[in-house]
Formats: sequence, structure tokens, C-alpha cells
Amino acid sequence: MPRALAAAVRVRPPGRALPLLALAAALAALLAGAGSARATDLLEAWQAARGHDLEFAAASAAHEAGTARRDQGHALWRPTVALVGTAGRMSSSTDTQGAQFTAPGFGTSNGVAFNTSISDGNASRWALSARQPLVSGERLAQGRQLALAADVADLQWQSAQQALILRTAERYFDLALAERTLRVLREQQAAVEQALGAAQERFHVGDIPVTDSLEAGARAAAIRAQVLAAETDLQIKQLALADLTGIPPQELHPLLPQGAADADAPAPLDQWLGQAATDNPELLARAAGVEVARQEAQRYAALSTPTLDLVAEVGRDRLSGTGDFGPASNLSSSRLIGLQLTVPLFTGGYRSARHAEALRLADQSGADADRTRQQVARSTRASWLGLTVGAQRVAALAAARDASRARLEATRVGHEVGDRTTLDLLNAQSDAAGAELALDQARAGLLTEQLRLAALGGQLDQAHLEAVNRRLQQP
Repeated sequence: MPRALAAAVRVRPPGRALPLLALAAALAALLAGAGSARATDLLEAWQAARGHDLEFAAASAAHEAGTARRDQGHALWRPTVALVGTAGRMSSSTDTQGAQFTAPGFGTSNGVAFNTSISDGNASRWALSARQPLVSGERLAQGRQLALAADVADLQWQSAQQALILRTAERYFDLALAERTLRVLREQQAAVEQALGAAQERFHVGDIPVTDSLEAGARAAAIRAQVLAAETDLQIKQLALADLTGIPPQELHPLLPQGAADADAPAPLDQWLGQAATDNPELLARAAGVEVARQEAQRYAALSTPTLDLVAEVGRDRLSGTGDFGPASNLSSSRLIGLQLTVPLFTGGYRSARHAEALRLADQSGADADRTRQQVARSTRASWLGLTVGAQRVAALAAARDASRARLEATRVGHEVGDRTTLDLLNAQSDAAGAELALDQARAGLLTEQLRLAALGGQLDQAHLEAVNRRLQQP
């Protein structure tokens, strides 16, 4: 038994239960060390999570990769320039018959034959070419796809930022409630063990029946098991928040809402449903994904196949060596500027098959978007209803807690005078502890629901988190 509590027990008059005031003072001394630790601010936890959470780091990298797609789309319509150089060994032969030869001083001769031959000669070639796309349905669709993909990356980044705020708040309050649960259970355990000691003393002097002592012993064993489970749960919640923020578990001391933690009355439901339909980042990303799928089908449509390019090229080919007719050398230079039209005539059914596949995938993407729209609407309605009745629920639970405290005090007095059994006292203590925890959970849940509704409407940002954080610092 802790020293402060043991001192309080030793001064208890024989045959009387420990006064509630003395027990509270002893428990306050027990918890003084925990209260001296610096509390962890919700805003501080979120800022730490931004630089440590692995899921957020992956989302950040994905966003940076996604923004590069917009540059890729612009690059599709810029000219491309290529320099080609070739060197190697080459054999070549030409056999020309029936040619006409004309030269000054030689006149004109018909039926002339020209033969050249180079075996395993030295060959070299260089060419500088440029191409500027002018007309291409496939490039046009691909450019739109890349621009939309960059927009999707921006929306996913916004969703990831909101998700981090929600994830931080949820783990923060989970840990705060776990600490509060353990604290209440330990207070209840101290009270139950004190009641067990008092029951055993009174049974030995014949003041109460043996059932009171047995009931107190059973309750003490049960509360010890609950404390062990709560300690395990607390460690798990500490590690979860530590993994998110990088703050050592022993330094995490979150706060719970104190006093009136009711949220402001939300706007009408129709307004929130409309807000979610137009600004929810997940919905907007789904809609952009549908358009990306449609542009994929457009890439393989029949009208997208012809292309027209402006092309320019300058190059030189050289081949020298020895052949059947002695040493020989060929040198040719070329220059070209003009338009190049390409019309695929037959691709073996590949393009038509890809077009059919893309059309069906676009239908699937549209169905997924409709399903997401329904899910967002349901979630928005649920969060709105939770906020609408949340403040009233908190008020009702606060009244229930006050009533449980009053009942506990009355039961304690009745137990001291013999009108209430030990089981009655233990039940009253358990109910009072449960009412305290239910109120804390409702207050934390109300603030979390407020953040969730803002996220569904695409409005969750640092300002909303700061507003919730201020409610944790109320006296």
C-alpha cells in the first residue's frame, strides 16, 4: 500500500470506513508526481507528427512526384532535338546498269554501268534532327491526363494533411483517455482495498457478515485485473502516439477537455452536404480520376491516331575501304525540313482492344466515384448528427456524474451507519468512476467529431486544430 494511503489508514478509528475526504487527499498525494510532468500540447504533437509520421512522409513524396506530371504534360508539345552518331565496320556494293553518263569533253553515253564495292570498310554517320508535334489526338489526351493527375496529387496531398490532423487528434485523445482510465481505476483500486481492509476488521469483531468481506475481496481482485489491463492499454496508446510524433513515450502527457467542451452548433445539414459534395478532396480526386480514365479511352480512339509533325534534319554518311574494284569512298550529306503525316492503317487490333478496355475502366471509375459520394454523404450526416446532439449528451453525462458523486457520498454515509452493505458502497464507487470516464470520452469525442466534420467538408486546417487545442486549456 502506498505510504500516503497507509498513513491515512492507520489513523482511521476502528470499525469506521476511511472518510472520503482523507482518501481523496491521499490519492492526490499519490498523483502529485504525475501532475508535475509537463503536459503535451495537441498542437505540439501535430507539429511533431508532420516531421516524423511515415505515412505523411510517403504522402509528401507522392505529392512532389505528382506535381512533376504537369511539367510532363507541357513537355509533350515542345520540340524534341536528337543527335545521333554511328561508327563501325560496314560492307556495301552497288550495281547500276543502263545509266546515262554526261561529262564535259566526253559527250553523252547511254547504257553505262556503274559498279562499286567496299568490303569491311570504315563507316560513320551523324545526324541532328528536330521534331515539333503539330497535330496529335493521342498527345492531346495524354497531356490532359497528366494535368489531371497533377490535380489529383494536389487533392490527395490536401487529404493527407487533413488525415494527419485527424490521426494526431485521435491518438492524442486515445492516450489521454487511457491515462485517465488508469488514474480512475487506481483511485478505485485504492478505495476498494481500503474498503476490503475495513470489511475484514469489522468481520473479525462481528460487526458485519462474512459476505461483505468476501464481496470486497472479489471486487478487489477484479479491479486489480482491470488495472493491469489498463496499464497494458496505456503502453500501447503511448507507443502509437510516439510512433506518430517521434516524442518519447515517457514524455507524452496529453490533456483532456476540462469544463464545458461543447462545440459550436454546426450549420444546417444541407449546407454541410453541399460543402462535402463540392469541396471534399477525396470526392474531387475521384471525379478527376474519372476524367483521367476517359482521356485514356480517347488516346486510342480512331480520330486520335493520325499525327502531323514539323521535322528538320541534317546529317552526313561516310564509308571508305577497299572492294572488288580497288579503293573506294562514299560520302553523302543530307538536309531536310518539312511536314510528316503519320496515319496508322493496321495495328493487329491492339488499339481497338485498348480502347474497349479503357472505356470499361472509365465506367468502373465512375461507379467508384458514385460509391465514394454516397460514403462521404453518410459520414457527413453521421458527424453532423454527432455534433448536433453531442453538447446535450455532454451536459447529460455531466449531470449523471454529479448524481453518481452524490450517490457515492450518501452510500458511504449509509455504510458507516450500517444502512448500506459493502457491496452497495463498491457498486457506488464503480458507477461514479464509470460516469467520470464516460464524460471524458464524450468531451473528447465531441471535439474529434468537430474535426472530422470539417475534414469531410474539405475545411480542416491548423486553425481548427488550434481552436480544439484552446478547449483543452480551459480551467
